[in-house]
Amino acid sequence: MMNVVLVGCGAMSRQWLDAARQIDGLAIVGLVDLDAERAKARAREYDLTRAVIGTSLDVVLDQTRPDAVFDVVVPAARRAVAFSAFAHHCHLLTEKPLADSPENARAIVEAARQAGRVHAVVQNRRYVANVRRIRRFLDSGAIGAATSIHADFFVAPHFGGFREEMAHVLLLDMAIHTFDAARYMVAGEPAGVYCQEWEPANSWYRQGSSAAAVFDLGGGKRFTYAGSWCAVGFRTSWESTWRIVAERGSLIWDGNDALKAEVVVPGRDGLFDKIEAIEVPPLDPADRIGGHLGIIQDFMRAIETGTEPETRGTDNIKSLAMVFGAIESAETGRRVAIPTQEGQ
Repeated sequence: MMNVVLVGCGAMSRQWLDAARQIDGLAIVGLVDLDAERAKARAREYDLTRAVIGTSLDVVLDQTRPDAVFDVVVPAARRAVAFSAFAHHCHLLTEKPLADSPENARAIVEAARQAGRVHAVVQNRRYVANVRRIRRFLDSGAIGAATSIHADFFVAPHFGGFREEMAHVLLLDMAIHTFDAARYMVAGEPAGVYCQEWEPANSWYRQGSSAAAVFDLGGGKRFTYAGSWCAVGFRTSWESTWRIVAERGSLIWDGNDALKAEVVVPGRDGLFDKIEAIEVPPLDPADRIGGHLGIIQDFMRAIETGTEPETRGTDNIKSLAMVFGAIESAETGRRVAIPTQEGQ
């Protein structure tokens, strides 16, 4: 049995608790929130009658001595939660983003290393079935190596609350999902970025609702991202829409179920090379999917087997570096180099 304390009982905690109650061998033994009544409400909602409720993570960890901590707090509190978890010899699974600054991200990753604990991030877009299929298809070489990756994200939600007032709202709040998916699908190593942000006249956000960025993903690969939180009409999927151009063909994905590929074949048709449709194979049984559920299971498996989870902090920090690199570029108006060494 793996005993876990969950800290941060806001709306997002429901996704974690919904997943946790599907897993045999996992017990939520504590709930922590600055608002004790909110933690008590979650305990009642999920029938966690034996869970210790508290407003101090240190106190609840002392009382419960769990194996792991699930961190669902706001990003500004993430470093303190991580340090507390590692000080109590707990493994740590955290909601995205890994941290609220590059400095705090590096500090958390280093603290996990020194503590010898498993540390991973809920970067759940990797656990989408078509993301897995695309990675496996590209790895097969069916259309050659990817050279250009393009993603569009145009969604116009009226969140209300903090998002409409925060700075760099698109890049900081949402874009990491697309950045991480791109890096994963083409096995990219981010090296640099040029980015611009703007606020359209139709926006209801304070700053940074629209952005465009060009990333160098190493090995000659370029990734372009165009996105907006206030583009009304023709809404894209939350997973973005994609075109991946490779040496001998292309793949397109609408972010939902439509996934198509074409490959060059011998001969020409006027000015153009002949092409034919090629099947993208179905999901492989070995491919892990399932959003929060899949990631929690992967995290538990890593602890039990002494291996590393796929979304480990030392890897996920590279996707976070893409976010902070894009923000720095937007603020300075220049290309920004992105550290490529693991853990930086």
